[in-house]
Amino acid sequence: MATTSEWVAGARPRTLPAAAAPVLIGSGAAAQVDAFGWLPAVLALGVALALQVGVNYANDYSDGVRGTDLDRVGPMRLTASGAAPPGRVKAAAFGSFGVAGVLGLALCAVSGHWWLLAVGVVCVLAAWFYTGGKHPYGYAGLGEVGVFVFFGLVATLGTTYTQADRVTWPSVLGAVGVGLIACGLLMINNVRDIPTDVVAGKRTLAVRMGDHRARRAYAACILVPVVLAMVCAAWAPWALLVMLLLLPAWLLVVPVVAGAQGRLLVPVLAGTGMFELAYGALLGLGLAL
Repeated sequence: MATTSEWVAGARPRTLPAAAAPVLIGSGAAAQVDAFGWLPAVLALGVALALQVGVNYANDYSDGVRGTDLDRVGPMRLTASGAAPPGRVKAAAFGSFGVAGVLGLALCAVSGHWWLLAVGVVCVLAAWFYTGGKHPYGYAGLGEVGVFVFFGLVATLGTTYTQADRVTWPSVLGAVGVGLIACGLLMINNVRDIPTDVVAGKRTLAVRMGDHRARRAYAACILVPVVLAMVCAAWAPWALLVMLLLLPAWLLVVPVVAGAQGRLLVPVLAGTGMFELAYGALLGLGLAL
C-alpha cells in the first residue's frame, strides 16, 4: 500500500509549474487590457493543476502496465514499483480529471463561454492518450506537440479569453514562449530516459532526434522564450523583467549541452520547472504592470 508521501511523489509535483505558468501569463495579458478577474483566474489555475496531476498519474499507470517504467531514473513510479495497484493509480488519474471537469464547468459558467467544454474534453483525451490506449502519441514522438498545444496555447489563451473575451498579441507570444519551455521540460525528461526508452520501444522525440540534437532543441526551448518576452515589451515595457532569467537560462543550458547524463539531469529537470514558473510570474507581472 502506497504511503501519502509516495502518492504525492507519484503526482510529480516538480511538473506543476508547467500548469501554473500559462495561467499567470494569460491572466497578466488580461490585466494588460484591464480585464483581469480573480475568480476565472483561480478556476483556470485549478483546472490546469488538476489536469497536470491527472496526466502524471495516467502516465504512471500506462507506462507501468506496459513495463516501460521498470528501469527509470527520476521520480517515484507507483505502478512500476508495485507501491500501488494499477487500478488505484488509474482511478487517481480519472479522479483528477474529474476535479478538472468540475472546475472547468464552473469556469464556463463564470465566463459564459460554454463551448469551452468541448476544449476541456479534448484536453482530457489528449492527457489520457499521451501514453494510454493502443497507439499512444507520446510513444510516437508527438509528446512535445501535445504539450505545446495544451500547456502552452490552450492554457494561456484560454485563461486570457475567459477573462477578456478575446486574445491579444502579448498573450499569443507568451503562449508560444511558455509552450516552448513546457516542451523543454518534457525534452530534458526524455533525454534522460533515452537509453531505457530505446530498449522499451518508446520512440519519443528525443529518441528520434538523437541525444545530440535533442540537447540543442532543449537549449532553444529555454532561450527563445526570453526573446519572445522581449518582443512583448512593444506592448508592455515591464515584460523586460523576463531578462532577469538570462543567467538561470544559461545555467540550465550549459550542463545539458555539455552532455550531462542520468541522475545529473534530475536537477536540470527540477530547475526547468522552476524556470517555467519564474517565466510565467515575471511575464505575467510585466504584462499586468
